Amino acid sequence: MVDWNLAVATATRLVRPGPEVSRDEARAVVAELRRHAKASEAHVRGFTRLGTEDVHDTPVLVVDRPGWVRANVAGFREILRPLLEKMQERRGNGPGTAVLGAVGGKVTGVELGMLLSFLSSRVLGQYETFAPATADLPAAGAPGGGRLLLVAPNIVHVERELDVEPHDFRLWVCLHEETHRTQFTAVPWLRDHLEGEIQSFLAETDVDPVTFLERVRDAAQSLAGGRPEGEEDDGGRSLVDLVQTPSQREILARLTAVMSLLEGHADFVMDGVGPEAVPSVAEIREKFQQRRAKSASRLDLALRKLLGLDAKLRQYRDGERFVRAVVGEVGMDGFNRVWTSPNTLPTKAEIAQPADWVARVHGRTD
Repeated sequence: MVDWNLAVATATRLVRPGPEVSRDEARAVVAELRRHAKASEAHVRGFTRLGTEDVHDTPVLVVDRPGWVRANVAGFREILRPLLEKMQERRGNGPGTAVLGAVGGKVTGVELGMLLSFLSSRVLGQYETFAPATADLPAAGAPGGGRLLLVAPNIVHVERELDVEPHDFRLWVCLHEETHRTQFTAVPWLRDHLEGEIQSFLAETDVDPVTFLERVRDAAQSLAGGRPEGEEDDGGRSLVDLVQTPSQREILARLTAVMSLLEGHADFVMDGVGPEAVPSVAEIREKFQQRRAKSASRLDLALRKLLGLDAKLRQYRDGERFVRAVVGEVGMDGFNRVWTSPNTLPTKAEIAQPADWVARVHGRTD
């Protein structure tokens, strides 16, 4: 169904070159990022009060853009396996199936490669929750793996673009990503809960090609402003949103709430740790926020909308506001009750109204 090797080859061929650095400078950047990742462990654990010993079993990898692509293809391949097997079964083994499958797999591989090449220059770091170990990309020994990626050329590019102190910026990025690593290593049920939600989402996917193509057509009309007469505007949702079933939208609402929590918590932590560990944190935050809000081009804007990346930016903002409000109301220990079980995770509505989460979990209605 997907030619994964072609996806890697396409993305690697199309990926933009990183900033110009000498060999010695590149080695120094890699070494410093590794040091900062190590130093971030104590900073994050002390601030969040989330203790874990399993963090040392989760490798930190400093990669280039092609390395990030290979890691994500391995992750996609793992998480999408059940859906692709289901689609393979539905397609059957009729005449011409093998030929059509080979062609379709190559087309999908090229499309995935193009998408990953676009994203590979924009990601500074990433905690890969569903990361199987490969020959050149180790992962945690626990089932499903896990690893922390720091994309060195992108970090150097952004620190130069923002004209900020490089050492401070690198530590600041590491604090954010280390928070994600701590979240998943300190909360054992979190990974399985997320995987369960994702697999439920994929299981609801309508694999009938005709139905799916009809949804894609309607989505394309909506994005182009050509909605059928009498239909209301859908609020600028992405292509991914528009081809979902009602059940998938319910699941996505829960996933959105969890991702907003995780991203907002990471932003809150890196700013909270910042004043002690990162002297220029205020300048970095201000410039980085301005960069997030600024789009490079109309094409970039269109791609962000199509892929739902603008929703990703809202997750940082809304999630950080939720965490800040809850910590302000019940303190860090009170906030950490969010990690008790899936039942104490905030809903999408509670992300927007933190007081409702406090009232539900802490029984406070003032």
